Amino acid sequence: MQSEKTTLTHVDEQGAARMVDVSAKAVTTRRARASGAVVMSPATLGLITGGAVGKGDVLAAARLAGIMAAKRTGDLIPLCHPLGIDAVSVDLVPSLPDRLLITATVTTTGRTGVEMEALTAVSLAALTVYDMCKAADRAMAITGIVLEEKSGGRSGHYVRDRDHAVDGADR
Repeated sequence: MQSEKTTLTHVDEQGAARMVDVSAKAVTTRRARASGAVVMSPATLGLITGGAVGKGDVLAAARLAGIMAAKRTGDLIPLCHPLGIDAVSVDLVPSLPDRLLITATVTTTGRTGVEMEALTAVSLAALTVYDMCKAADRAMAITGIVLEEKSGGRSGHYVRDRDHAVDGADR
């Protein structure tokens, strides 16, 4: 269910950007899951799954990049709070014939959610796949990066409505 909130929390009364004060929020367990895909030629997906990419293990590098990105999100997005992350998982699953599905799940115990961390993890994992495989396939497309689910905090549990397909990346 979508939130009915219509005000932007990162803008003050004068319209200036601000970091949200979360000091009065309750400390709770918060989890977010995001997903996306890298669409490529079937031959490129074969190189990845066959371990034949000259730069090394694409899946391992992308997984590590996603984990590192989640941990550094507060350094990358100007108004995002730096958070202590309790757990990050990044899964990369080949989906024949032409895509690599990426899912990131991030958990923290804190005063603000980890949606941005999960989205950043997926984004950087996808960019790492592109970087490592661009010599074989410059036409790859990073697509459908979305928040799938979040829980914890005052706004409650959110699950993305599957009727809102994004760039054909939905499974």
